[in-house]
Amino acid sequence: MKPIHILLVEDNPADILLTREAFEEAHFPHHLHLAKDGVEALSFLRREGPHAGAPTPDVVLLDLNMPRMGGLEVLDVLKADEVLRNIPVVVLTTSRAEGDIWRSYNLHANAYIPKPVTVSEFVDVIKSFGSFWFATAALSPKERP
Repeated sequence: MKPIHILLVEDNPADILLTREAFEEAHFPHHLHLAKDGVEALSFLRREGPHAGAPTPDVVLLDLNMPRMGGLEVLDVLKADEVLRNIPVVVLTTSRAEGDIWRSYNLHANAYIPKPVTVSEFVDVIKSFGSFWFATAALSPKERP
């Protein structure tokens, strides 16, 4: 299996570390890229500035609560962009609020995953995520046919 590219959009250092560790423990080939807020995520996805050589991610893991530009705003911009809209976006957040879940799906999130509380549960979620997105689901081709 070739490594998949994941863009993690997360501003919390503890959650970044936990996510990295969970992906390492999940044991599937990947490259985890980081954007610490929505502005940086859009720069990465559009290959602007320091991200000029960035790969197109196979999936975006998006937190909702971030400085400068929140996750829902990022999701709205991504899904309105003809070039970027086919990149799957999975909301990975601490929020379990029905309004956040509804708004995320209304903005065409591909999935909504509340962050688990314990490290072992988080690792299990990441393993399931990897198994589904990269072994079961057919991902959108990076180029149009």
